[in-house]
Amino acid sequence: MKGTLKNDKSEFGKKLLTLVLPIAFQQFMLATVSASDAIMLGMIDQASLSAVSLAGQIQFVFNLFLAAMTIGTSIFAAQYWGKGDKAAVEKILAIALRISAAVSIGFFAAAVFFPAFLMRIFTPDAELIGAGVQYLRVVGVSYVLCGVSQIYLCIMKNSERAGKSTIISSVAVVLNIFLNAVFIFGLWGAPKMGIAGAALATVISRIVELLWALFDSKGAGRIKVRMTYMIHTDTLLKRDFWKYTLPVLGNELVWGCGFTMYSVIMGHLGTDAVAANAIANIVKNLIACFCLGLGSGGGIIVGNELGAGRLDTARTYGRRLCRLSIVSGVISGVFLLALSPAILTFSNLTPQANTYLKWMLIMCSYYMIGKAVNGTTIAGIFCAGGDSKFGFLCDTVTLWCITVPLGLIAAFVLKLPVLAVYFIVNLDELVKLPAVYRHYKKYIWVKDLTV
Repeated sequence: MKGTLKNDKSEFGKKLLTLVLPIAFQQFMLATVSASDAIMLGMIDQASLSAVSLAGQIQFVFNLFLAAMTIGTSIFAAQYWGKGDKAAVEKILAIALRISAAVSIGFFAAAVFFPAFLMRIFTPDAELIGAGVQYLRVVGVSYVLCGVSQIYLCIMKNSERAGKSTIISSVAVVLNIFLNAVFIFGLWGAPKMGIAGAALATVISRIVELLWALFDSKGAGRIKVRMTYMIHTDTLLKRDFWKYTLPVLGNELVWGCGFTMYSVIMGHLGTDAVAANAIANIVKNLIACFCLGLGSGGGIIVGNELGAGRLDTARTYGRRLCRLSIVSGVISGVFLLALSPAILTFSNLTPQANTYLKWMLIMCSYYMIGKAVNGTTIAGIFCAGGDSKFGFLCDTVTLWCITVPLGLIAAFVLKLPVLAVYFIVNLDELVKLPAVYRHYKKYIWVKDLTV
């Protein structure tokens, strides 16, 4: 019995290493792009930093749709791959690609043709609007490229190629950072483009990422796009895909739009608040990468076991992942606090913005615990078994009935100080915890969707 338990833990640890760590590193590399944008544009002026932060909210909303598509894809790809049904995985790829491409084109059109309208949603400042327009008109092209490449990379993670997916994404990120420096500052004879240079660097890196992913899919044994599946969709599988993906999309939109409202609120509190909030979010995203990797990779691990019919093993893995999420959240928070002095030293902000940032980073440290636990359970474990409705209901109540209304009242009615407003709008992950724990213990997520 002890030998069996030891082997089971060894197998679980192996799966964590081969899935969670590559995905976490990939998340870190993606977050590094935002950090490089902030550092380099901050060296130009605070307005450029603030403008890209606000314009980046369009990318953020777009990423919500992509997140829903990739989570929906993972729900079925992980289970069917665990079952050994490669054809079903290719059908899921075709379904997800069709939807993602349509959404990507819509965001591309909005960013390229109506950038000023989009910027006015987030700020009334004419200088920030003008700079944001320059950025959006160029970066909008990357939305179409990203919409295809991210579905490919998602399928790679779910078909035992998480390492290669990480390599492709990471090389694209390194290229993006390098080109940021070249085009923002005009190095080696390149034009000095400033904020537009950051956008151009993103477009070029996305082109490389997509071409590499397409080339890799041509190899033997790879999951491929079959034109027959693109044209003739499996009706039953498409119905099931929407059945479990629509609640995920609702959850992402409810959460993401609520989070975007936080940026709207902070965007109307002055450029110092915007700049400090931008850097705090970047730091928070960088530190939270392992937590996000734990949720994404953990969901695939649990989904594989559920699809293979090993429900008891899936339940055991879910319990271990929850424990790991608490530990990772605490470690992440402590690590963020340890880095805070260095961040404050090197951030190129006004004294007032730097004061805001100091206290924002302290608030972000305990936020990490809730982020880690909720990300692992809601987006990982629950969705692995098709339990996607809970996240939608949980975020609807938490954000739109509690934190967003309180944030709006605090900022525009009571006119509380910036830091008090920031504290209120960062309570959402902590408020969810009791409901998430109760729902986890119901074990609704322990379900094989392939039968």
